[in-house]
Amino acid sequence: MTDTAKPDRDEAQRLRYYSASQWTLIWWRFRRHRAAMVAATILGIMALMGVFAEVVAPYGPTSRNASYLDGPPQLPMFCDRQGCSIRPFVHGIKTERDPITLRAISVPDPETRVYVSFLARGEQVRLFGVIPTDIHLFGLDHDKARLHLWGTDDLGRDVFSRTIYATRTSLSIGVMGVLISFVLALIIGGTAGYAGGRVDGGIQRVTEVVRVVPIIPLYMGLAAAMPPEWSTTQVYFAMTLILGLFGWPTLARRIRSQLLSIRNEDYVVAARLAGARPSRIIGQHMLPSFTSFIIVDLVISFPYMILSETALSFVGLGLRPPSVSWGVMLQQAQSVRVIEQTPWLFIPAGFVVVAVLAFTVIGDGLRDAADPYSEAR
Repeated sequence: MTDTAKPDRDEAQRLRYYSASQWTLIWWRFRRHRAAMVAATILGIMALMGVFAEVVAPYGPTSRNASYLDGPPQLPMFCDRQGCSIRPFVHGIKTERDPITLRAISVPDPETRVYVSFLARGEQVRLFGVIPTDIHLFGLDHDKARLHLWGTDDLGRDVFSRTIYATRTSLSIGVMGVLISFVLALIIGGTAGYAGGRVDGGIQRVTEVVRVVPIIPLYMGLAAAMPPEWSTTQVYFAMTLILGLFGWPTLARRIRSQLLSIRNEDYVVAARLAGARPSRIIGQHMLPSFTSFIIVDLVISFPYMILSETALSFVGLGLRPPSVSWGVMLQQAQSVRVIEQTPWLFIPAGFVVVAVLAFTVIGDGLRDAADPYSEAR
């Protein structure tokens, strides 16, 4: 009974493998890449935190706590000198005078406990900009007390809340910028690769001009040209559009080279002789033959788009306050005083590093999964 069942299972597995689609095989190989799966999980958590930022963040990105300026992180604890508690708590805040600078500073009050609660009521926000709610992932029982997991900046704004909102902004700019550049790359690269000849030559000259445009002077000019009365939403979409318009040449050249190599294959010639339109030949016959490699290039483009937004906002050429992104937040961490006195303002830099590494590892996993001859780790 057992010997008969085992060959049947093996035969079923072989039938399942040979009847699976290309995307199913890619997913099976990608799932075996443990590092890529871990990176995808981390990136998925970051994306969910950004999507539901209004609920995950206890405060808004511009909410201030005037009594806790440049305050250090408040880490929940279970025990102190008064004893232990099942519920996590933080110490209250009291104001003292610095004996050296004579400046008023906020310090923990070990005599006061404020307990942390989950799904707590707090500031009124609009989830997705539509649904009103005052429920947040965590908060404090005391209405007047405020919890700052990662401390505050010089204006008393919560670093944790601003980082969550910045995650949504930076990741969404990366996604939208890559999608814009992807559509342009498909159209321009597909036209050049399919048509060839003078059309290809003219498109390649335009591509070379776009590739050699000096990015920093260009963004300096565009930043100066943006009207100061523009809202944060207008600046956001302008930034996304600019990154997309100048991010297509590399992918367009890869698509063009792939199409040039298969434009004279039998199935392409047969489709052309059958009277199929060029758009149908490219979209239905040529692009699917290397779609998996396009997706790999697309995923690898995300880190460059995110780093571009972060770097430009960091030097003041991208998003501007009150917009909040990783680059905007890191603008505050440019002085030696920050490194010495408020190192928690560098926390958004960790998010940048994690996001870029995650996209890179996912790209490696997709590259291995898309290649049937590679052994997925």
